[in-house]
Amino acid sequence: MRPNSWTIPSQKKRYHSRMALRFNLTANPTPRTEAEVAEVLADPGFGVRFTDHMAVATWTKSGGWSDDQVRPYGPFQIDPAGAVLHYAQEVFEGLKAYRHADGSIHLFRPEANARRLQTSAARMMLPELAVEDFITAVETLVRADQRWVPDFEGEKSLYLRPFMFADEVFLGVRAAERVTFAVIASPSGPYFAGGVKPVDIWVTDSYARAGVGGTGAAKCGGNYAASLIAQYEGYEHGCSQVLFIEAADKDRVEELGGMNVFLVTAEGKLVTPALTGTILDGITRSSILTVAADLGLAPEERQVSPDELFGGIADGRFVEAFSCGTAAVVTPIGAFRSTAGEWKLPSGSEHTLAIRDAILDIQYGRVPDTRGWMRRVV
Repeated sequence: MRPNSWTIPSQKKRYHSRMALRFNLTANPTPRTEAEVAEVLADPGFGVRFTDHMAVATWTKSGGWSDDQVRPYGPFQIDPAGAVLHYAQEVFEGLKAYRHADGSIHLFRPEANARRLQTSAARMMLPELAVEDFITAVETLVRADQRWVPDFEGEKSLYLRPFMFADEVFLGVRAAERVTFAVIASPSGPYFAGGVKPVDIWVTDSYARAGVGGTGAAKCGGNYAASLIAQYEGYEHGCSQVLFIEAADKDRVEELGGMNVFLVTAEGKLVTPALTGTILDGITRSSILTVAADLGLAPEERQVSPDELFGGIADGRFVEAFSCGTAAVVTPIGAFRSTAGEWKLPSGSEHTLAIRDAILDIQYGRVPDTRGWMRRVV
């Protein structure tokens, strides 16, 4: 079993969906006009504007999953004593729908997102949503709001945010017995508005996003909240993101606040920190490890110490570095900075950009999908 594949067998059996969900559509009676949609798609930004509908389902301990539907986008009504507001019992996912040149719309590895949501939910004592129910929710929403999927040019896409949260009015500390699952969608442009160019990364060993035995392998909001203070410290030093060093022993680098990290050696090895239970198993990360051999790189998942990172850049062993994730895809790193100094990588990102192109070419249908990663929705 992988170190970060959390399983709670008794909970998994107890929470399994009893029958397939359908997410039937209740159409929005006042959808945005074509002109309004066109205005958003012309300059979507990232995560600031949302489509006409959302998928929703409710789980209760006594009845399992029910009330599944795709309905007009709108606020939830949450009681002030709602459990999620007090104990942060929630998880989420992120994936995209891509429009191809022929007008068809595809998802990239949605089954992997569905399985990771199950893993995260098990760790946070939330109910399991079956893979097929996850995919039905996402696909039904995309079909309902397909006009919101941008054109294939300019790295635009429809960002999808599935999430699950404790929706019970109860202040006691226990697993919630009522839970809401939802999927919302937001047209998105490139994550970094300035385009693909190297970013500088702040390295911290003062703060941690997760610890051994904690929730680092789960995609839950608390990990991201914990990363913010170090991220803003990085901003003060002219950096775009923060790289965390494992907090207890300070003997290994882990991941960025919201992305995994890779290093390329002069000998053509592609190195990334191994999954130890404190690092999120990124879907872009695993995809990169799979396509690396196609590009002449030898992937390695292993521990990387801070000394190796900094020393390897200084003596030329590491010639490139990049971060990766669903939102940003692949972003080259120009330098790492910390209170101890600065380590600049050589100019040029040949391997990084080749990897980035390889992933995007698959997602946008520019090359054959030989691995069956793309799932057609429309």
